[in-house]
Amino acid sequence: MIFPSRLRWLILTFTVVILDRYTKMRIESPDTPVGWHHELIHNFIYLVHSTNPGIAFSMFANSQSPWLRVILVVLSLLFIFALGWLLVTGKSVTWRSLAGLALLIGGAAGNLTDRLVHGAVTDFFEVWIGAYRYPAFNVADSAITIGAILVLLDVLFTAKKAGNPQ
Repeated sequence: MIFPSRLRWLILTFTVVILDRYTKMRIESPDTPVGWHHELIHNFIYLVHSTNPGIAFSMFANSQSPWLRVILVVLSLLFIFALGWLLVTGKSVTWRSLAGLALLIGGAAGNLTDRLVHGAVTDFFEVWIGAYRYPAFNVADSAITIGAILVLLDVLFTAKKAGNPQ
């Protein structure tokens, strides 16, 4: 039976959610108010406490729409449901696609939890490369990025291996 073996990937999903929530709780402590920052590696990696009511790269963060939060919560739920459906019933069976889907679900669920509890996503890693500041991110964002890369690699290399021109 295929379902139980695929459901094991949900362990990775839950691990991402727990790790994401734990790290965010540490940053959300009274000792680290929003705006707090601490240099980890000189002129490179910082711990910060910031919030993002928008989406990736702070898009829509300054929106005054009262519907933004509702729309983002609904879209997150639809995204999690669709990816969960693919994880359980999809035709792809490679470890890359299953791990990628599990990471995507975990990251989306972690950020959804923030939106529901705080109305915004808590971010805490910030990377500077010279004068360029990469937008702050968190464990859930990292899981989403890695998951998307794994799924993309699976799509690219599975299509090539099968001789599929798509």
